[in-house]
Amino acid sequence: MHAIAFETMSFLIVEDSAHMRTILRTILAGFGCRRIFEAEDGADGLEKLDAVSPDLVIIDWEMPVLSGPEMIRFIRNPDGFRHAFVPIILLTAHTERNRMIQAKTFGVNEVLRKPVSPKAIYQRVASIMLQPRPFLRTATYFGPAPREELRPTAKTGKPELIDQRAGANSGA
Repeated sequence: MHAIAFETMSFLIVEDSAHMRTILRTILAGFGCRRIFEAEDGADGLEKLDAVSPDLVIIDWEMPVLSGPEMIRFIRNPDGFRHAFVPIILLTAHTERNRMIQAKTFGVNEVLRKPVSPKAIYQRVASIMLQPRPFLRTATYFGPAPREELRPTAKTGKPELIDQRAGANSGA
C-alpha cells in the first residue's frame, strides 16, 4: 500500500458551513496535513486558490455568492485560469443519482458525499494522488478523463488528452 504524504500537501476547503470546514480541517490535520486554507464561498475560494496554489481543493456544491459548480466552471478554463488542472473534490449532501451524474460533467476528480468520514476522504485523495488521470479537452468539457473508455463523438470530434505535467498549468 502506498502512503500519501499529507504533510507535504496543501488543501483549500471551500465550504459555507464553518462547522463542516472544522470537520474537514480536523480530518486532514489528523492525516498529517499542516497547510489547510479555508474559504466560505466560491468567490473567496477563487481568490484563495489564486493566492495559495493548493495541491487539492475541496468544494461544496451549494454555497452563496458563487456555487460549487459555478466556481468549478471558472477553474476548469485552461485558457483563462492558471490553476485549471488543480485536483477538485466536490462535496455534496445531495446524493441523488442524477446529481452524481451531473457532477461528473463539471470536471471534478472525485465526488464526496456528506456526511463525510475520514475513510471516504482518504479514499478520494488516494484516488487522485495515486491514480492520476490525464485531462481531456473536448468542445464541451475540460477536466480529468473519465475512468470509462473515451469514445469520440461526431459532434465534438476526437477527444484531446492533455498531459498536465508538460507545463500546461504554468500559464496565467
